[in-house]
Order: sequence, then structure tokens, then C-alpha cells
Amino acid sequence: MLGDLTDRDRAILALEAAWPRHGGAKEERIRSELGMSPARYYQLLGRLIDTEQALEHDPLLVRRLRRIRDTRAARRTTRMRGFVG
Repeated sequence: MLGDLTDRDRAILALEAAWPRHGGAKEERIRSELGMSPARYYQLLGRLIDTEQALEHDPLLVRRLRRIRDTRAARRTTRMRGFVG
């Protein structure tokens, strides 16, 4: 089906879900397991967590990642406003 997650999408979500349980450098695991740069990984992850397919696949993970992203964005906005005004 057109809207399904790709194998790469599922692999990205699986690595992100498993990461707190594993030691070592995350960047190394991204390169070795997914064959991409960490910058590309985070770019794809950011897009992926905005999809309904990802939310259906792992709702707890996707909601947690969205909360983290939104909190960081709000902090950046607050800091920027502090510098302006």
C-alpha cells in the first residue's frame, strides 16, 4: 500500500526506540546499521515522526519524540525572544 512505512522507516524507528537500552555511540550505530550519516538520519526521523503511518506503527515513541522536538523548539523561541526584547 502506498501509505505504508518503508523498511528504512521501520529501521529508523526501531533504532530510535531501542537506543536508550544500548550503549555506545549512537552515530556509529546509525552509520553501521542504516548506512547513512547522522545528519541524514535526524532529517529523515524528523519528517517520519510527522506521519500518521509512524504514529500508528509506534504511538508511544512518536508522541515522545514529538514532545521532545516541540519542547526544544519552544525553548529556542523563548531564548530568541529574550535576546530581541
